[in-house]
Amino acid sequence: MQPLLKNESSVLIFTLSGLNETMENRYVLLSFTALYYPLMLFCNITLIITILLHKKLHEPMYLFICNLCVNGLFGTSGFYPKFMYDLLAHDHVISYDGCMIQIFVIYSSLMCDYSTLTVMAYDRYVAICRPLEYHSVMTNQKILKCILFCWLTSFICMSFLIMLIYRLTLCGFTIEKLYCEIWAVARLSCFSTTVNNVFGYIVILTYFGDAVLIFFSYIYLIRKCRKSIEGRRKFIQTCVPHLLALINVTTAFMFDVLYSRYGSRNVPQSLRNFMALEFLLIPPILNPLIYGLNLTTVRQQVIRMFFKKQVRISE
Repeated sequence: MQPLLKNESSVLIFTLSGLNETMENRYVLLSFTALYYPLMLFCNITLIITILLHKKLHEPMYLFICNLCVNGLFGTSGFYPKFMYDLLAHDHVISYDGCMIQIFVIYSSLMCDYSTLTVMAYDRYVAICRPLEYHSVMTNQKILKCILFCWLTSFICMSFLIMLIYRLTLCGFTIEKLYCEIWAVARLSCFSTTVNNVFGYIVILTYFGDAVLIFFSYIYLIRKCRKSIEGRRKFIQTCVPHLLALINVTTAFMFDVLYSRYGSRNVPQSLRNFMALEFLLIPPILNPLIYGLNLTTVRQQVIRMFFKKQVRISE
């Protein structure tokens, strides 16, 4: 299918070529996606409803977990519906504006994940190192500011990156991925993309710096928690899930960055697709499972919600 062009250089429709070599397996992929996506929706929505409906869970840590789940729903909504449509369609195309929206949704969600994990690390620091001041520090206003910070910073960063993409004149229309990705679009530019590259690396280093900061904060917390049995228990129950979620998102983020910029075309397309999808596959399902299964209070409320007539759980 030929792309629509404006002034012979501005692409109005992109072709997504990520499925070209795997179309013989499209029904297998469609079946897997049709099972996985509703499961992911169910796990995240269940945790969100559980936290919102029970006042016992209206604590900073649980509200940040709720925010993490809402963000997971937001990010995956930018990929899975379009992906399932492409598995059934003959032509895998997306409009220019649709491509920009998909980039905005997917990558602002990834940034929001990092910001949420950062404020969760701060929350755990206050809870463990300054327990007597916890409720005076983590007020409702502070929680609201933290949640707004997570969303607004990611939206502002992505808006600026999208503006930098809009200024480019493109000389190609084929994106070699399953979805629109900012670096893949920038590579289609007819001219230099130095400004885009510089700002892109600044954003990457900033959010990777958040991960390093969180890791160092946990090293400090481990040292503090060694001094008491209660401290060790609190760290294992609330911080270990957070650390697993951080490792999960960071690994997925590095997969995407390394694949997008340095990936070899000699690698089989199925492996390239998995590397590109890792942060859309693993974190959205793992986050609600990690927190829902590990945190006793959340697990009890989830069980009560589904089996309140069959199971009696002590307060």
